[in-house]
Amino acid sequence: MGRVAELAGVTVRTLHHYDEIGLVRPSARTAKGYRAYSAGDVERLREVLAYRRLGFGLREITDLVGDASTDPFARLLQLRGLLLERRDRADAMVAAIDREIEARGKGRTVTPEEQLEVLGARLYDAIGGAYTATRRTEPRIAAQILDVLGDAQTVLNVGAGTGNYEPAGREVIAVEPSAVMRRQRPVGSAPCVAAAAESLPFEDGAFDVAMAVSTVHHWEDPIAGLREMRRVARRVVVLTFDTDDLGWQDRFWLTRDYLPEFATVLAGFPSLAAMADAIDARTEPVPIPWDCADGLFEAYWRRPDAYLEDHVRRAVSVWTRVGPEAERRAVQSLGDDLASGRWAERNSDLTNLAAADLGLRLLIT
Repeated sequence: MGRVAELAGVTVRTLHHYDEIGLVRPSARTAKGYRAYSAGDVERLREVLAYRRLGFGLREITDLVGDASTDPFARLLQLRGLLLERRDRADAMVAAIDREIEARGKGRTVTPEEQLEVLGARLYDAIGGAYTATRRTEPRIAAQILDVLGDAQTVLNVGAGTGNYEPAGREVIAVEPSAVMRRQRPVGSAPCVAAAAESLPFEDGAFDVAMAVSTVHHWEDPIAGLREMRRVARRVVVLTFDTDDLGWQDRFWLTRDYLPEFATVLAGFPSLAAMADAIDARTEPVPIPWDCADGLFEAYWRRPDAYLEDHVRRAVSVWTRVGPEAERRAVQSLGDDLASGRWAERNSDLTNLAAADLGLRLLIT
């Protein structure tokens, strides 16, 4: 017991208490009669201590770890989801505090409402809460994805978000680490597992195809995530972004003329060639229709006024990543150019285009 207490960072008294209340009872005794923990006992103790550090009470923990309807693996996935949710909330709080520090540093008065948002639900929901308003399946992009999915019947959707682009009539399992996104998935959508792309909780070759749509740039290790997809599926289909060509940032007027900071968002992001090499994939361009229904970053290339709308920007992670100062400057400059006619003059070649190649690419194995 002493050794287990040392490894777990708790006191022997704590372990005695867990034994007395039936929360974690050592299942064996040494030759001298001392309590001894089996591997299963240690696994249960690990769960109990993890929930304690998440702030759960002992009675709640007893119900969680004592639920006979869930096996240890399912409880591990549940615990992981709770930890990811806690991480998302902490990241959001840090971002809000950074905004307040910046505002105070410039002498701006921060309202009580803004201060309370650091701890409130609105801050947490802001990470993904705007998605359902503007991020919808674009039928023409969906048709291109469906075409390369072919006759695959079992599909893993990695970084699935709210469920856009999940194919109907297939057996789909979704993977999404964000609790905000998972809560927005429609009733009747594919079952969703709280997990990260870099560590998929599935056996080798478990799916006909693994797909990922506009999510790779959010992963901590894109190459590792892609290789995990290749491990669990016989084929891989990924919608991502190409930064291989010199001057790639000039393809889109928004990054060329108003938001040069976009380059920093993708700093360290692997090249399209490196991602393709990692999973032995071919690439295919994905044109963006002028009236694209999916409000991704480049969607409004022929509808510039949309970028002046806060709810449009909130559904795109780029704006959060570049920071409030760059966002305010870009929006102000774009608004001025739209009002003066300078934007229209500079981008007159876009007027009659039905679709544009702005760097979206499919990786296909």
